[in-house]
Amino acid sequence: MSQGVSHATGETRAAGETLTAEALMVPYVDLVSDAAEQAPAGCPMAAAPDEVAEDILYYWDYLHLDALLSAQTPKSAERGGLVHDEIFFITVHQTYELWFKQILVELDSVMTIMSEETVAERELRTVLARLQRINEIQRLMVAQMGVLETLTPLDFLDFRALLLPASGFQSVQFRLIENKFGLLERDRVKVEGHNYAATLRGDHAALVSMSERAPSLFDYVERWLARAPFLHADEFDFIARYRQAATEMHAAGRAKIAGNQNLDAQTRDTQLAAFERSLRKFEAVFDRETWEEDVREGTRRFSHEAFTAALFINLYRDEPMLHMPFLILTALVDIDEQLTLWRERHALMAHRMLGRLTGTAGSGYAYLDETAKRYTPFKDLFDVSTYLLPHSALPPLPSALFDRRELALL
Repeated sequence: MSQGVSHATGETRAAGETLTAEALMVPYVDLVSDAAEQAPAGCPMAAAPDEVAEDILYYWDYLHLDALLSAQTPKSAERGGLVHDEIFFITVHQTYELWFKQILVELDSVMTIMSEETVAERELRTVLARLQRINEIQRLMVAQMGVLETLTPLDFLDFRALLLPASGFQSVQFRLIENKFGLLERDRVKVEGHNYAATLRGDHAALVSMSERAPSLFDYVERWLARAPFLHADEFDFIARYRQAATEMHAAGRAKIAGNQNLDAQTRDTQLAAFERSLRKFEAVFDRETWEEDVREGTRRFSHEAFTAALFINLYRDEPMLHMPFLILTALVDIDEQLTLWRERHALMAHRMLGRLTGTAGSGYAYLDETAKRYTPFKDLFDVSTYLLPHSALPPLPSALFDRRELALL
């Protein structure tokens, strides 16, 4: 395994160090049960026919609707004057928490598969399906903001004071999603100088702290990419061939600007200077030491091997062996994008409901808007587009490269 960035500390891992899921996977059931036994990762197996209860299962009982539908207890009703919109407010947020729980179920399953030393193509299909489910749930969460916004700011004031000091900022499940997805504690925005866990109950603070120290999906994806066997094969050196193709393309672009007779000298010099500045971004891809310096400074997160593998997969995605990895990388970008969109809608909703006031936990529009800009664990995958070449400029791949059996087990 190559070097990479630790989810817990942001420090570089030494070569040969492995990440283990055992004893580090943070179970979502800790939130709702004190039982010693934890549910296994993934979906539970259906009962065998001889294990099914003799009595006929009833829909209402199967979904525990007595408990579910009686879980809305407005504080205004306890004070003697029910505010109609408080029931709506509770229902919307409980719905979010149910979706958060399902995301954690899917995320834990994906992490379990990706934690393996090798991941077969059959398992990659499962990973893709569950990442796509997470993405669709997130789309629904973004759309649900429109439902919440049917509550007007003035109507919210009728019961807002009763909620203090509780806040959506204290959503433990959402914090687990952030940490398991790969958000680093160092990148978090502090609220009034405090860490996000400072507002949580003791056992919940311990749970999110444990999830910070555990390997994340980012860690497992980075390791999966970094061990790609096709980057430095005897018959093909991807970086060397890519650099040659990129240099030729850049020379053609430079010559086109310099030879443009429709530009005056000053405009031509300005465009050439801008062009040369843009090319400096390629230096990190061409040179491992430059890239690793960027990682240490925090401007990049993937190891050089992991990023070049992601670049290779995107460039040669039409190769059958690379199509599934490409779809997985695309799904990760989609999830990161949907998380950003949700944060942006959340920030706009907070601005609409509270104006410039802070929320019940001290956060507000400014905080939420800043998190939307900064909380993107897979930002390196977004940056891949910077380094793409047109199909016509791609170096041809030797046919023997994809005859290697280990490619099926990235």
